[in-house]
Amino acid sequence: MRIVLLGAPGSGKGTQAKRLQEDRGWPQVSTGDLLRDAVSAGTPMGLRARAAMDAGELVADEVVLGIIKDRLGSADAGRGYILDGYPRNLAQAEALDGVLAELNQTLDAAVLMDVPHELLMKRLTGRRTCSKTGKLLNIHFSPPEELQACIDAGGELLQRDDDREATIDNRLEVYRRQTEPLIEYYRGRNLLSVVTAHGSIDEVYAGLVGVLDDAAFAGRGA
Repeated sequence: MRIVLLGAPGSGKGTQAKRLQEDRGWPQVSTGDLLRDAVSAGTPMGLRARAAMDAGELVADEVVLGIIKDRLGSADAGRGYILDGYPRNLAQAEALDGVLAELNQTLDAAVLMDVPHELLMKRLTGRRTCSKTGKLLNIHFSPPEELQACIDAGGELLQRDDDREATIDNRLEVYRRQTEPLIEYYRGRNLLSVVTAHGSIDEVYAGLVGVLDDAAFAGRGA
């Protein structure tokens, strides 16, 4: 299946995409990873991306799209793939449609990982790193004994600057303005499925697999 995963920061897209990749063999296509790989490999698009990054500029959409096109046309993506983090807005969605047409491909499903705003805030602002062990924790969800183990080891629970509430609020507002319109875009094309993504990782994964299997049964994928 060819899948777009939608969801706000903290909705668990990356975690679930990795698990799908392991279970179904569909590669996870993440723009961040693709950019790093293209720059490292020195591909033509990677060189253009490096020039922008070295100049402190954002990588142009056309460069990102070119890198994605190369990835979606690769051999291991022949059975399907999971687009994680792309498209982020309507212009990118429309550009992706054009690339898929050139590759003679179609999307099978767009899956929204649905999480209430309050839970997203707890997931994101509650993240901490133990200064002693480097372990990633969450003051709202990690077992108390794991939090205490960091303190007992002489460590501190450190919060990254980009996990502070004001920064998180801004990231979620950007998502609301730019990415949420994709929900209606894909619903209008009869591609949208919604997964309740605020249970355990296993519960969310079961819901994700369920909607993908339903889409395949309905003839939207294989």
